[in-house]
Amino acid sequence: MSGTSFLEAAADVARLAGDVALRHFRAGVSVEWKQDGSPVTVADREAERCAREWIERRFPTHGILGEEHGEVRAGAEYRWVIDPIDGTKTFVRGVPLWGTLVALAQGERVVAGAAYFPAVDEIVGAAPGEGCWWNGRRCSVSSVDSLGNATVLTTDERFLKTPQHTERWRGLADRSAVSRSWGDCYGYLLVATGRAEVMTDGIVGAWDTAPLLPIIEEAGGVFTDWSGRATAFGGSAIATNAALAREVRSLLGAGDTR
Repeated sequence: MSGTSFLEAAADVARLAGDVALRHFRAGVSVEWKQDGSPVTVADREAERCAREWIERRFPTHGILGEEHGEVRAGAEYRWVIDPIDGTKTFVRGVPLWGTLVALAQGERVVAGAAYFPAVDEIVGAAPGEGCWWNGRRCSVSSVDSLGNATVLTTDERFLKTPQHTERWRGLADRSAVSRSWGDCYGYLLVATGRAEVMTDGIVGAWDTAPLLPIIEEAGGVFTDWSGRATAFGGSAIATNAALAREVRSLLGAGDTR
């Protein structure tokens, strides 16, 4: 199967699952709390179940890792990674900046990724060598090359791993034109489409980041973890445009992989 076909499949799954979640949005769903302190709802579970059923029918030999229902066929060559609602805290508060994330990985290499934002009708997807596509058209990161003109984002500065990370983030924010918490996956969409220059998270799961590496890289940006490694599975994330990649990582104490 080609990269384009995998990308189409990832986008199809993201749309399908996201539309299931959308049916519950602003419908007063009850919230449960997982052992890690994060919220979960019937919308999360139903959306992921829908995605898994679609994948099982079409790719029965592929593995699946999802935030809510665990992993099957862990040793498979290909593995789908699903976050049915990235930004559940946002979702349950009726704020539309949440998304459904789907990636397909071959080992540590992500071969396709898609992020769908049902409440605002935006979708972005990418595959290595195939470009990054936003609502059907090619998109790219911005060319802003000065932090004084940049918009920098994080989900919540309280979750940037350590007090030192938080201080480094604040130093970056102080140098920027705009600093906001338009967080979760929506911040990465903004970087990929040139509407922000930096998005970072200190603590993330594989389902949070797997689709984002190809999306940012194919849009012309740089995606690493907080140690500067170009990986989708590093447990943290820094996404930037190319022009500010080195400076931002220096200020955050991360290496530069370019």
